[in-house]
Amino acid sequence: MTCLSFIFGLCLVAGVIGAPSGTHVAPIRSRGVTIGPGDVPNGSHVNSRKPITAPNKTNVTTKGPSDAPNGTHVTSEGPTVAPMGAPVAATGPSPVSNAPSPSPKEKQVRAFFVFGDSLVDNGNNNFLYTSARADTLPYGIDSPAHQPTGRFSNGLNIPDVISEYIGSEPLLPYLSPQLNDQKLLVGANFASAGIGILNDTGYQFMNVLRMPLQIEYFKEYQQRLSGVVGDKRAKQLVNQALLFISLGGNDFVNNYYLFPFSDRASQIKLHQYVPYLISEYRKILVQLYDLGARRVIVMGPGPLGCAPAERALHGINGECAPQLQNASILFESQLAQMTQDLNVKYGSNVFIGANAPRMHRDMISDPQSFGFVSSSTACCGQGPFNGIGLCTELSFLCNNRDEYVFWDAFHPSERASRLIVKKIMDGANEYMKPMNLSTIMYIDSYM
Repeated sequence: MTCLSFIFGLCLVAGVIGAPSGTHVAPIRSRGVTIGPGDVPNGSHVNSRKPITAPNKTNVTTKGPSDAPNGTHVTSEGPTVAPMGAPVAATGPSPVSNAPSPSPKEKQVRAFFVFGDSLVDNGNNNFLYTSARADTLPYGIDSPAHQPTGRFSNGLNIPDVISEYIGSEPLLPYLSPQLNDQKLLVGANFASAGIGILNDTGYQFMNVLRMPLQIEYFKEYQQRLSGVVGDKRAKQLVNQALLFISLGGNDFVNNYYLFPFSDRASQIKLHQYVPYLISEYRKILVQLYDLGARRVIVMGPGPLGCAPAERALHGINGECAPQLQNASILFESQLAQMTQDLNVKYGSNVFIGANAPRMHRDMISDPQSFGFVSSSTACCGQGPFNGIGLCTELSFLCNNRDEYVFWDAFHPSERASRLIVKKIMDGANEYMKPMNLSTIMYIDSYM
């Protein structure tokens, strides 16, 4: 388990943590596809192997939530072994759905694909030999089984809630052995905690699914899908699918600002680094388009400096850390322009910008208006703002997760994730540009 990022940091992992107990190096996962170069510090590519997967004896679980509307959440079965040590009480609120009720025509069943970092990882890292994992309690304490699922949340995360809104089954992690046959038609989640836009981001976590590998697995997925439904139907399914990608936070927290005088920060100024990140993000989006993506919700980091970890480590008098806040603002404005430029290039609204800083501003500045007790202190953790170290069974754990914007030092609580998705669904142009997801669904219902 690791203390990763949050919506605002969109998957940040702070520090290097030892691999989970009982995890060993396992044979390289093989699905018959040759994967491109691996990634090491300074961007040098010296490893052409696939990630090393966790062995079958590792106590990890991929049992997803089963509390979608009308009980439609389908789980990916796996072992649900509780960690050793003092038990954690499975108390707290059951998830409360804030989902609207779209008309049958708007509520289309379409494939859904997710790419990115720990904000949207739903268990891929459970299958990898890496310290960037959320496979022990109290993670997952509010899931139906009250067990960890690999999500960096007390319960559901953003993609789970989007699945509820669009009437889809929750996605399986791409590395799950349960993802086969008809399950492929639902889509897949390729996200992996600890990764960033750049290949050397999060190098301390070693064996994670960096973006080149997530893209490669998307290609492999399409080959597998063609084997089930044929080439023509597979292409149509991908063209009509919804994609969601969350990247950028780790490139600041686990790269540029990883150390007070990091190599990257000494080589390039922030006003140069941000355009570089945007140009690399653009390449990723172009690759997704070339692979058939035609509706992609694009999210960058939210207000990074307001995460409990950053308040504790870099804030002044408990305020949001100014350097990271500045980085978030610079990044978001350039990301919005980049997605608009791509839409002009393709002559269609393929890429939909989700303004993460704007979405979270109200929640953080006035948490009481949203029913929260705190937006500065994490529900689970220790130290100032519960922002120091990991969320573990020995950490302070709040009684009511619904009262906290942050679940851990970086990630949102399930309730905060639901409020974020509500903005994705019906937010005005300042939140979702050029349109929100409800509008997308309405337009696409006539295509």
